[in-house]
Amino acid sequence: MSEARDRDGREPAGDREDAVEHEPGSIGGASVDTVEAVVRSQLSKALGGRRGMIEAAVPTLLFTVTWLTTRELRTALVASLAVAIALLVVRVVQRSSVQFVLNAIFGIGIGWLFVTISARSGGSESDQALAYFLPGILYNTGYSIILAFTCLIGWPLMGFMVGSVTGDPTAWHRDRQVVKLCSLLTWVLVAPCILRVAVQAPVWLGAKSGAIEADAAIAVLGVAKIVMGWPVQLAALALMVWLLARNRTPVQGEPAAVLGGDDAPDRESR
Repeated sequence: MSEARDRDGREPAGDREDAVEHEPGSIGGASVDTVEAVVRSQLSKALGGRRGMIEAAVPTLLFTVTWLTTRELRTALVASLAVAIALLVVRVVQRSSVQFVLNAIFGIGIGWLFVTISARSGGSESDQALAYFLPGILYNTGYSIILAFTCLIGWPLMGFMVGSVTGDPTAWHRDRQVVKLCSLLTWVLVAPCILRVAVQAPVWLGAKSGAIEADAAIAVLGVAKIVMGWPVQLAALALMVWLLARNRTPVQGEPAAVLGGDDAPDRESR
């Protein structure tokens, strides 16, 4: 066949040039001879792609750079929020997903809330700037604990990411190889969060206790937020892509059954 067709004989929606034929033994156009191919095909749908990651990172990046160069907290907050709203408007005009822009706006809002609380409690401008970094540290701490726990109990979060795309949140757990791969991917996903906490938390606590000068701590936290933000996350995702590109783990049983697809009847009953 020269063209990809859906069950009604029509071309599937989406990018026509990327359409591929759905043969038996494939899911979403990806070969399911290996677990890596199964997870890779579903993971690509759950992540926001390059644009989503940039949209999530740019507002925070702008805040940090503006604060480090101007030391004007309100200017930094307004600038980061303005660029996030601009990105949101572009998404709305294009009628595409606004998820990652909204995530950025939510992060800015939480940071602004912590800054406001610090200001109302009589904190200095340096204290307020430190307060802006606290939600990120708390988030990464909680995220690290939760993801590590899911791996330790044998239900890695990455498996549920696959399940959320396929419509069956637990079908992936029927295959040991899928569980093993999803555990490895989850550890890779959580590694940047653990690294951020290990670096940023001691600096923040040192500044609050007076062991580190506040301005120096803010500069370190600002640089760390840039360096350990999307660059480290991209490195982790690159490692995940590499792991998924190896195609070494055979699928046990029916791929559709593993992923909870509609075409998951037992072959022995046919």
